[in-house]
Amino acid sequence: MIEVWRGDITTLDVCAVVNAANSSLLGGGGVDGAIHRAAGPGLLQECRGLGGCPTGEARVTAGYDLPARWVIHTVGPVWRGGDAGEDEKLASCYRESLRLAREKGCDSMAFPAISTGVYGFPKERAARIAVRELKGADLRVVLVAFDAETETLLKAAVKEGRDV
Repeated sequence: MIEVWRGDITTLDVCAVVNAANSSLLGGGGVDGAIHRAAGPGLLQECRGLGGCPTGEARVTAGYDLPARWVIHTVGPVWRGGDAGEDEKLASCYRESLRLAREKGCDSMAFPAISTGVYGFPKERAARIAVRELKGADLRVVLVAFDAETETLLKAAVKEGRDV
C-alpha cells in the first residue's frame, strides 16, 4: 500500500525512514540534514563507522531520537541529463531501501522524493520511478512530499500506478 503525505519526514511514526543521503553519510542539507538533526548525535557517530555508501545502494542505522526505529540511508543519483544511468540508479535506491526494511522486519517505511532537491532529478520522472519500484510492496509505504508540487506529482504517480 502506497500513500502520499506532505510534511516533515522526521515526525512520522513508521518502522523506518529513508534518508536521501550524500555518499559520505555524514549529514548535509535538505532531508539529510533534517534527519541528522532530529535523530541526534548518535546517528552521526554510527554513520562515521559505515564508511560511506555508493550511489544506488543503501545502509541502515538505528533511528536514535526519531520516532522511527531505523534510518535507511540511500544515495540517489545527480541528474546529468538522463543518459548516465540515472533512472536505474534511482530505482536501485528504492529497491535496496525496501530490501533493508524487509531484513529488519519492518511493516512500514517512509521515503522522501530521492534526488529531486539539489541533485536535480526531474520530480515527475522520479515520482513514477518510486511508484513503479514500490508498487506491490508487502508493507505500508509513505511517500513524503516537502512541498505542494511534489505532493501533487506523487499523488498522480500513485494514481497512475493503480490504473496500470
